[in-house]
Amino acid sequence: MNKDARVFVAGHRGLVGSAIVRRLQAEGYRNLLLRSSAELDLRNQAAVDRFFEQERPEFVYLAAAKVGGILANDSYPADFIRDNLQIQTNVIDAAYRFGVRKLAFLGSSCIYPKHAPQPMPESCLLTGPLEPTNEWYAVAKIAGVKMCQAYRKQYGFNAISVMPTNLYGPGDNFDLNSSHVLPALIRKFHEAKQRGEGEVVVWGTGTPRREFLHVDDLADACVFLLERYDSPEPINVGWGEDISIAELAALVGAAVDYSGKLRFDTSKPDGTPRKLLDVTRLRALGWAPKIQLRDGVAATYRWFTSQAGARGQN
Repeated sequence: MNKDARVFVAGHRGLVGSAIVRRLQAEGYRNLLLRSSAELDLRNQAAVDRFFEQERPEFVYLAAAKVGGILANDSYPADFIRDNLQIQTNVIDAAYRFGVRKLAFLGSSCIYPKHAPQPMPESCLLTGPLEPTNEWYAVAKIAGVKMCQAYRKQYGFNAISVMPTNLYGPGDNFDLNSSHVLPALIRKFHEAKQRGEGEVVVWGTGTPRREFLHVDDLADACVFLLERYDSPEPINVGWGEDISIAELAALVGAAVDYSGKLRFDTSKPDGTPRKLLDVTRLRALGWAPKIQLRDGVAATYRWFTSQAGARGQN
């Protein structure tokens, strides 16, 4: 990509999209095409076609998606499969038909089987049952990967699929009803500290292990891969190390400076026992993350409190 290329970042207000925009702007890209969901409903095929016909983007980062944690996925399965299928189908198809040079589709590590080998290589896709609590979202994302492969195979369309691990950072969703585990823990600890509560309740047993990657590291990887990766196979983006939920809760508590106790609610679901990505292929290309989890969580907590302060909240 040259710095004047017309680059469409779909989902630029979300966690991933906003980080990609920051990264591109820092690199000097001057011609970013950005539309909010109110300005362009990616679920509407006619609207997507009009946008591509008028703006003619050369490169596309498809980071737009309906996302959420265990509760949201389990509560709104129809919304998760329908909206994500519509978004990615419309954008990938329009990108091909209107001459986009290259598209990067953002997937998720949840596409892999619940009991996949650990760490999970890209080759384990579709080799076993999915985690039931987020299978609707996972099925949609798998369809996106396969659509990219199909358009490459049939039309020669240059589309790659990037599979990030669990992400966090500025711009995350901290709503306790729909957020992922790390931002949910940040908010829980923050509010417990503000209220002087003696304990924080954490869902599940605390034993599942998760890998976390700062979203700015993912954005760096996305720019790197758009320039250097051209395989039809998805490529994992992660840290290559994981941590238990109990260890994560202790780390977040330290970042928030919370001195109370932890209580694990074992009546709540744990989700997948372990989710660690095999990042051998990405490391072989010469990319590695830079933001350590402890530093990233502390920075994310500072961002969270600055946003809460700006809204006049604790």
